[in-house]
Amino acid sequence: MGREGKTKNQKRARAAAQQRAQDQFASVPHSFVFHRGRVGRSLQQLILDVRRVMEPFTASTLQVRKKNSLKDFVAVAGPLGVTHFLVFTKSPTNVNFKLIRLPGGPTLTFRVTQYSLIKDVVSSLKRHRMHEQQFTHHPLLVLNNFGLQQMHIKLMATMFQNMFPSINVHKVNLNAIKRCLLISYNADTQLLDFRHYSLKVVPVGASKGLKKLLQEKFPNMSRLEDISELLAKDINLSESEAEQDGTHNILELPQAYAGRGNMKAQQSAVRLTEIGPRMTLQLIKVEEGLSQGNVLYHSFVLKTEEQLRVALARREERLWLKAERCRRQEADVQRKKEQQEAHRKQSLAGIKRKQQQQGQDSDSGAEDPGMPEDQDPASHSDDDAEYYRQEVGEEPDQDLFPKSAKRKHGPQCSPQPSKRLRTSQPGGQPASPQLGRASRKAKHRRASGQLGISQRPGQQKDPRSPKAHRQPRGARSPKPKGPTQQGTKRGLRVPGSKFKGPGKPGLRRKQAARGKGVLQRPRAPKKGRH
Repeated sequence: MGREGKTKNQKRARAAAQQRAQDQFASVPHSFVFHRGRVGRSLQQLILDVRRVMEPFTASTLQVRKKNSLKDFVAVAGPLGVTHFLVFTKSPTNVNFKLIRLPGGPTLTFRVTQYSLIKDVVSSLKRHRMHEQQFTHHPLLVLNNFGLQQMHIKLMATMFQNMFPSINVHKVNLNAIKRCLLISYNADTQLLDFRHYSLKVVPVGASKGLKKLLQEKFPNMSRLEDISELLAKDINLSESEAEQDGTHNILELPQAYAGRGNMKAQQSAVRLTEIGPRMTLQLIKVEEGLSQGNVLYHSFVLKTEEQLRVALARREERLWLKAERCRRQEADVQRKKEQQEAHRKQSLAGIKRKQQQQGQDSDSGAEDPGMPEDQDPASHSDDDAEYYRQEVGEEPDQDLFPKSAKRKHGPQCSPQPSKRLRTSQPGGQPASPQLGRASRKAKHRRASGQLGISQRPGQQKDPRSPKAHRQPRGARSPKPKGPTQQGTKRGLRVPGSKFKGPGKPGLRRKQAARGKGVLQRPRAPKKGRH
């Protein structure tokens, strides 16, 4: 019982944890990083690197096709909970980057003046720290110099903050912070620096030798006389391990952090290692909606109030025309639906009416199982006897139909003969089959004489048969004007004859005897008979 209860509690706790994880995952912002139009290979790699920065709340393996439009991404963004689009485009002169907030905007357009890929940044470092566990949690966003009172500056800060989950400083787990994203704004040049760092925390207040021991890296102690020299002095250390910590990165940890020596309420130093990518951005304009609204801010174009008023009126007219088209389309759709419904009802009514007519016809042609009262039983019995005669061809027995002892013949009902009688001679005797055959032969002779077909005496043929048109046996066919022999695939062929190829020897002899003029191949002499 105890084990079963424990298993049930574990299943319940696991299900509750999964539900909390799903709720938390759905509540945080998600993003799509993709490109529009043709881009180069390096820009495609930059898109993959930016996806790496936005992990784990982004589509890392998003597939983009040429035929996909922005509406396709918007259509799938709602069910998936996507809140931001990061779109890269390329023109002949520069690279643009659009940051879009879903579902209603705004849209920020930046120009990418410079960028470096992850592989370029990592290759320039002597020691880099980048592993897969760093990308299981979202990065810590740090905004620098965004406290200006200008409208577009505040809007940029709000957009960048909403791209990542919010952090509660009192409940945050420090071990979940492995990366840092720094976005710094320069008011003089109006450029933004985009930097991505890996975060590491190391204890301070100990000698370098002691740090080596804590990290399980044993230094070379061949020159030391005592172990105390390793703890008291910094010797046998490489120049790359020079101390870089100071007051700018040393703090007291509120929690125990991963790593040896990082204890709670102890001094530790936070070290940042850049892992890329790196971008330099310049804000171009801010628009309402999804890249189709009014321009709220433009860094190069300044419009007067009159121009803004005209542009607003033009936009309102365009929106009104769009609403009018939508209303007209809805009216057309409703009208077509009504027409289809009326046509369907009319078709159903016609089908029902046709079925009723067919039912009435079948009822009128059906036999009445009962006998009418005014009908005589004798006449009914006569009908049965007549039906029996037509079907069987014999007279029914008297016991079978007692009401009709004999068949009554009248002027109105003259029976049809059941069988066809042969023609008889004038004397009343039937014609013999021999005379019938002779008369048929005479008839055929007369027909053949009319057709102009000559027959030999004593020979009778049917003009309808194909044999009537053949030449008599022994007659010679006219010689052809051309060559008398024609080569075929299987042998020689004589024109005017139906014999093709060598055939059988017996058949050739018979045809030669009949005078058909068949040419035979000369036989090869047998071996040994010369």
